[in-house]
Amino acid sequence: MKAERDLGQEMAAALRYASAWRGKRVVIKYGGRAMAGEKFGTLIEDLVLLRSAGLRPMLVHGGGAEITTMLQTMGIEPRFVDGLRVTDEDTMRVVEMVLGGSVNKRLVGMIQRAGGRAVGLTGKDGDLLRVRPHARAEELGFVGEIERVDTSLLDQLTNSGYVPVIGSLGVGPGGQTYNVNADTAAAALAAEVAAEKLLLLTDVRGINDNGAFRSRLTPAQAQELIDSGVVSAGMVPKVRACLSALEAGVGSAHIVAAGEPHGLLVELFTEGGIGTMIKQPQPRE
Repeated sequence: MKAERDLGQEMAAALRYASAWRGKRVVIKYGGRAMAGEKFGTLIEDLVLLRSAGLRPMLVHGGGAEITTMLQTMGIEPRFVDGLRVTDEDTMRVVEMVLGGSVNKRLVGMIQRAGGRAVGLTGKDGDLLRVRPHARAEELGFVGEIERVDTSLLDQLTNSGYVPVIGSLGVGPGGQTYNVNADTAAAALAAEVAAEKLLLLTDVRGINDNGAFRSRLTPAQAQELIDSGVVSAGMVPKVRACLSALEAGVGSAHIVAAGEPHGLLVELFTEGGIGTMIKQPQPRE
């Protein structure tokens, strides 16, 4: 009987959270190693449930592993500088083929098979992501930094009940296509649509501080972990993307393991969550 009561209390709490979030925008980024091996887990089901519950989720994706595989298949050697993909003309064609084609349309199809409605696009469509060449363009090629975000197309889609699925490409001077970091793109979109939450799905649970898991951090604490080297390598751009979104007014930013069963719902609709939440400290009464 106790188990049933506990379950009832959990369901009641989740329903209260869901009701409070009705109509809110949530930006979710999925990519990198979290996508390797098609380990989508319950992500697609959770996305459809969020839309059914009245939230307005938007999915931003990368596709690094598939880009690398495709490049190798075509006899093009992948190159990186400080973790950033060198994107020459040949590489850019493959990047666009993957982000605007195979990965994007696969995600759209999965959402629609799960009962949702989705539209696939990239940052080029509707002039969504206007970019400038990266400061290290001579080394990196067609890698872009976001200058402006136009979300009018996203507003139309979400108002009509669709889940936008956005590949992280941008358009630059002369209509040139640019490769854009997916974490950065998700943070910029979350800021522009005034999202309540930004969720970055990864292949790890969240942030560890010398072996101790951190479920909640303030922006200052997160920055300190970067400065001290506790947060390093691939986690650094994710935390910086979170901090950028928070500075622009996003309510909270989360780093969550993509493989956790219904981790998206647990992080959104329970008090304790399942990953690391970064949020401004609450003012004292």
